Amino acid sequence: MAEITAANVGKLREMTGVGMMECKKALVEANGDMDKAVDNLRKSGIAGAAKKSLRDAREGVIAQHITPGGKFGVLVEINCETDFVARNEGFRAFCDEIAKKVAANPAVDLEADRQAAVAKIGENIKITRNARLEVSGNGLVAAYIHTGAKVGVLVEVGSGKAETTNRDEFKQLVRDITLQIAAGHPHAVSRDQVSPEVVAKEREIAAQSDRLKGKPAQAMEKILAGVLDKFFQTYCLVDQGFVKRNSEISVKDHVAEVGKQLGDEIVIRSFVRFQVGEASA
Repeated sequence: MAEITAANVGKLREMTGVGMMECKKALVEANGDMDKAVDNLRKSGIAGAAKKSLRDAREGVIAQHITPGGKFGVLVEINCETDFVARNEGFRAFCDEIAKKVAANPAVDLEADRQAAVAKIGENIKITRNARLEVSGNGLVAAYIHTGAKVGVLVEVGSGKAETTNRDEFKQLVRDITLQIAAGHPHAVSRDQVSPEVVAKEREIAAQSDRLKGKPAQAMEKILAGVLDKFFQTYCLVDQGFVKRNSEISVKDHVAEVGKQLGDEIVIRSFVRFQVGEASA
């Protein structure tokens, strides 16, 4: 049996771009023969996957998985090189399977799955990011993937009573909130979740606008308050106009209405919104 040195493993890695463990395994199987190890890695598709990993992967999809009962769920972004592959049923099935694996085990090693998909599909594939939400107390976690799978949403909505989560009105509300997040692109649930730095920046920008030049301090504060209020109506989910009712009322007021109908207090606790490509923008 030939001696497999660290130097040889490193050299094979340079030649193929494959991970150290796979290179060592290939050299052992090839009894130290470098050329044979390269050929074996190429035959397995791993070397090809490593080379493809240098290519840009800016297309892709958002996939989701919600566990039975809606107690927790995950959202994942998986990128590829072309929109043609992003629309491929085989690639979509791969993404759905990855979402299930992440839901089952957040620490799962997906590199073997990724390399196998690269070898099969022929493009660079990146499992870019994932997010997980779990119900705290009573409530539901729900997901929505917009047509084309370029935008995905995960949301946790809580209730005071456990039985509320089984009501159709509550389930419809949760679905409507996912659609709101997809369309409205909020950054926070409510004003108390907006960082002081963000508020200070918006206030500074507004204070330097032409409309405030020469205004007395009292008038300036009133105008600034109005500008910030409009900012929150875009930035915060509960302050947005509820899209399904043509923005006639806010999301917060609509949630309160449904809560009153159900005799319960309903709270939007958290959400995640992924859009393909924004993580590397």
